[in-house]
Amino acid sequence: MQQARLRILVINGPNLNLLGSREPDVYGQETLETIESRLRALAPDLGCEVEFFQANGEGQLIDALHRAPATVDGVVLNPGALGHYSYALMDAVSAIGLPVVEVHLTNVLGREPFRRQLVIAPVAVGVIMGVGPVGYELAIRGLLARHRTGGRTG
Repeated sequence: MQQARLRILVINGPNLNLLGSREPDVYGQETLETIESRLRALAPDLGCEVEFFQANGEGQLIDALHRAPATVDGVVLNPGALGHYSYALMDAVSAIGLPVVEVHLTNVLGREPFRRQLVIAPVAVGVIMGVGPVGYELAIRGLLARHRTGGRTG
């Protein structure tokens, strides 16, 4: 009997739809569409399925998180700037009962002081930052490894 593939939702927050053109010296030249295409192509090799959602509004992101338990097994979340101050998004992550890995393309701890606070991180199972677009792949691999080990990290 074949085991069901793990389903992962990749959620991107405000302004990430502008990747490639928004401050390419900070965020790189790769577009969100390119990142999604690469993850779609990689998913079968990893033994999972991926779906994607992007919104610029906090409420839309919260709604996507609320819907997630009905369709996916884990979430990769790049909350953008909302990761620094959105307690509502933190509460949604905490409430859904799914493992969530927070991703940031840049090393937010090395940037402006306001970016050094990550309010979602305490309720996420992990945080990946500063490695650019490969952070999404690492987050997916982390969720898969966590699932294989029954939620243990080591």
